[in-house]
Formats: sequence, C-alpha cells, structure tokens
Amino acid sequence: MNKYQFLLDIAIVSIIFLSSNRSWGQPNVCLEQLDTSLITIPWGQPQINQSVGKNVLQINEQSYSRGLGLHAACKFWIETRGATRFSGAVGIDDESLGTVASAQMTIYGDGALLWESPVFKAGQPANRFDLDISSIQKILIEISDGGDGINSDHIDIVDAIFEVNGNPPRLIETPLPPDRWILGQKHDIEWNVAHEERLPHQDFIELSGRKVSFVLTYQVNPDKTLEINRRLIWPALRTIPNDTHASLIHDFPKELFYKIESNGNSILPETVNQIIIHGLVTIRSTLTNGLHMERLLMPSMNKGYVVEIVRITNPTKDSVTLTFTPPHYEYKTASEKGVYGSYVLDILADFEPSITLLPGADHTCSLFFRGRKLNELPEQGNAQQELQVRQQYVNSLFESLILECPDPIITQTFNFTKLRGTESVFQTQGGYMFAPGGERYYAAIWANDNAEYQGPFAPFIGDYYANEAALNAYRHFARFMNNEFKPIPSSIIAEGVSIWNGAGDRGDAAMIAYGAARYALARGSQDVARELWPLIKWCLEYCQRQKNTQGVIASDCDELEHRFPAGKANLCTSALAYDAYRSAAMLANTLHLNSYISDKYQQEANALKENIIRYFAAEVEGFQTWQYYEGNTVLRAWICIPLTTGITDRMDGTLAALFSPRLWTRNGLATQAGARTFWDRSTLYALRGVFTVGKTDLGLEKFHYYSERRLLGEHVPYPVEAWPEGNQRHLAAESALYCRVITEGLFGIRPTGFGQFECAPYLPSSWDKMALKHIKLFDRDFDIVSERTSDGFAVTIQSPQQPPVVYRWNGTTPLKITLDQHGLLDK
Repeated sequence: MNKYQFLLDIAIVSIIFLSSNRSWGQPNVCLEQLDTSLITIPWGQPQINQSVGKNVLQINEQSYSRGLGLHAACKFWIETRGATRFSGAVGIDDESLGTVASAQMTIYGDGALLWESPVFKAGQPANRFDLDISSIQKILIEISDGGDGINSDHIDIVDAIFEVNGNPPRLIETPLPPDRWILGQKHDIEWNVAHEERLPHQDFIELSGRKVSFVLTYQVNPDKTLEINRRLIWPALRTIPNDTHASLIHDFPKELFYKIESNGNSILPETVNQIIIHGLVTIRSTLTNGLHMERLLMPSMNKGYVVEIVRITNPTKDSVTLTFTPPHYEYKTASEKGVYGSYVLDILADFEPSITLLPGADHTCSLFFRGRKLNELPEQGNAQQELQVRQQYVNSLFESLILECPDPIITQTFNFTKLRGTESVFQTQGGYMFAPGGERYYAAIWANDNAEYQGPFAPFIGDYYANEAALNAYRHFARFMNNEFKPIPSSIIAEGVSIWNGAGDRGDAAMIAYGAARYALARGSQDVARELWPLIKWCLEYCQRQKNTQGVIASDCDELEHRFPAGKANLCTSALAYDAYRSAAMLANTLHLNSYISDKYQQEANALKENIIRYFAAEVEGFQTWQYYEGNTVLRAWICIPLTTGITDRMDGTLAALFSPRLWTRNGLATQAGARTFWDRSTLYALRGVFTVGKTDLGLEKFHYYSERRLLGEHVPYPVEAWPEGNQRHLAAESALYCRVITEGLFGIRPTGFGQFECAPYLPSSWDKMALKHIKLFDRDFDIVSERTSDGFAVTIQSPQQPPVVYRWNGTTPLKITLDQHGLLDK
C-alpha cells in the first residue's frame, strides 16, 4: 500500500466516522442566541450577554461573557426536539447586592419537572444544571420571585448551552390558556371562580362617570380569597404641576372599610364564587360562617364618588346577628399641591350598626368613596338611585346601535366597547371632554385619540354627552388656529387651560381635519358643520404648506411620538390628509358652497393619492406594500391606514404583509416586525381596513380571534392601549375604534352628506344575515339589514316611521342611500 492509498483510506474512515456522529457540523446553541423578543419580563427587556441593568454579567463576584439578563417573574417555552442536553447556571446578578432580591428557577420538560433550584439570593453562587433532554419535545423555564415580590430580582442565566443533534432549539410563543370568562345571560360576562384552578389571577377594569373614573383591581388568591384595590381619579380636582397627568388619584385602603362580625367573630375572609362584568362589577362570595355576600361596584354617573353596595344573604337555617363597625377614614391633601387648594377624600357609610338576619333573609348596606374640594359640602348618596341611573345609562347604550350577527362574541364585545368608548366623558371647566383614561389621561383631548378616533364614532351612537365632547374637542383645537400656520397642539390639557406639544408636529392637523370632517358629515347639522368648517379649512391649508417636494405631507413624527422611527414624512399622516380632503369636498358640496371649493379639495385628494403611491409604494421584506417612511425596510403595522381611507392600491401585498407571521401575532399586530410591542389601535385600523376592502372572510377570522382574546381572556373586557408600555390600559378611544370596525368596516358606512351615506355591508360566507339597528347618524334612527340571496344580497334600510326599502346589491360597488329630514328614505 503506497502512502497515498493509506491517506485515502484514513480520509474515508474519518468521513464515515464523522458522518455517523450526527452532532458534527451542528454547533452547540447558546440560550442567548434564540429569539429573545418572545420573552416577557416585568421590568426592562431581556439583555444578551449583559444583565437586565445592562452591566457585565456577574454572580457572586464571578463574571460571565455569555448569558441572558432577565427579571423575575417570567417564564418561556423552548422547542427542543433536536437537542440532547441542556446545561447552564442561574443566579442573582451582583447589581442587586444590598437588596431583598431573591428568585427560584424551575425547568419542566413536556409538563414534567426536570430540575428545580433552591430559592437563591444576591451574593450567592450560581446554581448549575445539566439535563438530558434527548426525549423532550418542549421545555418550560419558569423563574419565580422567591416569594417576596419582584423588587430588584435581576436574574442571570449564564453559560446556558444546548447540545444539538438535529434541528436547533427555538423559543416559541407561550401557549394560550383557555378562556377564563364565559358569556353571560344577557349583556355580561362571567368568571366562575368556584371551579377555577388557574390561581392566583389578577386583573383590572376602568369604569367612568362624569366626575370620577374608577379603576378596580381585583385578585383571587389560590385559596379563592379576594383582594381588591379601589383607585379613584377626579379629572377636575387638579394637582400641581397642572400638566397632562395632574388629575387627583387616590387609592383607598384595601380592607372592606368596616368590620362585620357575627357573635364577636369576623365573617371575613370571603371566598369568591363568581365575578360578573355588566357595565359595573359584581363579586359574589361565601363568608366564613356560611353567609353569602354580593358586592356591586360602580362610579356615580353625575357625582364625584364611587359606590359599593354590599348585600349579605343568610342561606342557613339559623338566625344570625351581625354587627357593623363603621369606617373612620378621611384624608386631606396638602393645599400647596392642589390647583384648587386642599382636597378631602373620605368614606360615607350607609348601614345599621346591628341587624338580625333571619334564615333566607338579606341585608343591604352601602359605601361611598368620595373626593371634593375642601370648601365644598360633601355629596350625599343614595345607592339604589345611583344603581338605577347607572343601569339606565348602560342599557341606553346597549339599546342603541344594536349589532345582530351569528357571532355572540363579536356581538358582546361590540356592546362592551360601545360603553367604554362612550362613557369616558368628563365635566370640566372647559366643558364636556372625552378622556382616554388609563389613570393618566383626563380633562384633556388629543388629536389622535379624541379628534381622530372617537369623534367620528359619536354620531353613530347618538349619546348626548359623547356628541358634546366630540364637538367640544374640535372647538378647543380651533382656538389654536393662527395666521402664521404654526403647528396646532397635539393635546389640550388641564381642563383646556394649557397644551402639550412635546413631540412636535405628529401630523396632528391631518388627524383633526380627518376627524372633524367625518364628524360634521355624520352629525348632519348645518350649524355644526358651518362651525367646524374654518377648522377643517385651516388644518388642510396647514397640510398643504407641509407638503415636501414629492407632494406628501411632512411631519416631525407620528402619533407614536418617536417611539418608533417615522422619517420626515410618514404614510399615516398623508393617508389621513387624503381622507380629510375627500370629506371636505363632500362637506363643501353639502353646505352648498361654491362648487370651486368642492372641486379643489377633490383635486387635492386625487393629487395626494398619486403622490402617496409614488412616494410610499415599495417592496418591504418581500411584500409589495408600503414603506412607512422613505428608507423604511422593516414592515410596520400602520401600512394598514390606506385601506381605511379608500386607497386600495397594493391591497393584496399589504394584506399579505399585515397577516403574515412578521406582523400578525397572538396579540394582534406588532407595531414593527420583530418587535414585541403592540398597540391595539393599529390592529383595529387593520381590521377595519380588511373589511372595508371586502375581504370579509379574512377579516372575520382575525376579528373573532381578537375579540375573544379581549372579551374572555386574561385581561377583560375591552381593547387596550399598548404593551409593554401602559400595562394594557383600557383607554376609551380604542373601544371607539373597535366599534368603527363594525360600522365603517363590516357595514361599510361612510357619511357623504347630511342624510346621505354609502353602505357596503359585506356578509362573511359563513353568515346568512346581519343587522345594525337604531343607527343614530344625522340625528335619525334607522336600521341596516344585510341578507344573502340566491343571486347576491338584499340590503334593507328601515326607519320606525315607514315600511322598509329593499335594495338588491351585487356585493361590490357601495350602495348610495339618502334619508330625508324625518329619517325616511327618499324616493
């Protein structure tokens, strides 16, 4: 054998040996190399090769070059079917030395416990693990807070390596739990806690009256005992500095506020059986001595307090004597911290000191959580009267703009969003004002939330206060028109006495013109339209002056206020301006202004549309859609905006991009592809857009999924603002946007004149009929019913004053409907 043959034989043997070792050529995979955007932590963001505080990874004075910086409490899933071993170490980063930081890490494989660390603290050595996962398909890593809260729990998972023998591991979405809530008997949802095993669980809900907003946080513990926090916000009780967030906010202590005893023994704690949400919150519980208790919590509709009605029932065979020790709670704020001096917060109790409860009998008592100026007399309360007023208000909204369709989840979500999108109107020195809410945004109006989102919806439901708040918002913005055409403020705050404009020009003039023109058409009032016309004209002239050399509208940023890049001209601002030009042309025609004005605005709309196509049309991540701004190479959620404004160019590519895995997530649309941030407002615009362009089946699938998550999932029952920013606040404007998915999207309603509108009620293929009843547009009352027929669709428009009129519709070109001044159909 010559040396060449020998070397050849060695090479062949080596190839056979190495090829038989499947891990050869498959490098080990470090934990931090996975897609950490799928990991959610309660503070900061996961950090690669550094601590969550962005320092060198260090545990017990030992530094590590590779690892993942996290914060307890968190958990995440990894698909591991191609890995054989998983090893590493975990500990508290030394940046938490001197704190109470503690944590514990547990690893599960396909649901079975694989490894559990002891509770570890700052300054202790790392805990090492080395696991055989060759037969495991999926592992769960769960990091708890060690039992003492999450403060300073900065966790490092270091030197964490997967030995790979096939497909590399990958982080996967947290599996969604089944719905926690169910639909109730009528206009409510119910959580039957008695049969719940997924505890503890905490959630919050915001409810509003004219003088106070109420954020109720409730937690059911593993033993089904209840903890609640009552946070009240008074928009007209201003604090110093009197800025955007200067509404008086107060957390009342968590106790029941009075002691209830039976034979000298407390009847608490209460074991929760059921929680019901129906425009107010009802909590039903069992007490320690077998008595039943029902709490009913709600804001007063017209006074500055929150009411809690407590009803105790005796289902036992014996009489029970109960004694009530009243609360003694009063808190005065410092006078130098209030715009109006000192404020008084107290509790008014309405109950007997002692009662005997016979078998089968019940007893009701009430509490009023109040806030007022020091020099004002305290407001007295009548709980049953407050309950009646609140229920009448809620029912009035449920009985207006009624959606009838085969999907009970969408129907009920629509009911709830009508309430949240309409109730958040507050009485201020600047008149009735919409408020986004969320414990931060009150007695103030925004060009996006209130002018763009809520205003155009108010006439559909016809609520007096909502219509007044919408009109008042446009009046406030009109105060800032100026001959120099300087930017109009983004927000008017502090009951109208100040402004916020910290992000510069966000395209606010386009937002205001868009909302005001649509609102004026929908109100159907000559007086309202003529009052708003100067504001609409001014805003459109401002937009005209902001056009760049390519003919699209420039702005400093967009409504996300530099959270994400928006370039010097963004798609959202130009698309809203385009829609505003179209509405202004319709409004000028309706007001019988010189035809030159209407023609001019329509020409401006046409020109802007062409410029939008030239400037923003692009291939982004392989999709024939829109670049959000010049040079944008990553998909953005707001590419949905043109669909809602009648720009259908690049529709197919845009829909494909929106609902691709790059943007569509379990939480709706990601704000930007690859980011974990989501804002419901863009998701709701996209859902409206997909219905508007007639892709009803695609829209219905996503809309049902989204509705079920928000109505019956872990955080209920309304759309939310944003995450991780904002803790998914129940901002009212998002609920108004949900309603517009139905009115303007599914039913395709667009007011075009006083008593005139287009209508394109596209039925999903799985539905034979749907209806929208008691529509209050133009201050009328009429219904739209869409039914499938053998040759297309029958669309019925009916009013209480006359027999219905039926239109045969081909399901493509929108119908053009005209009502006369009495709500009757013109012949």
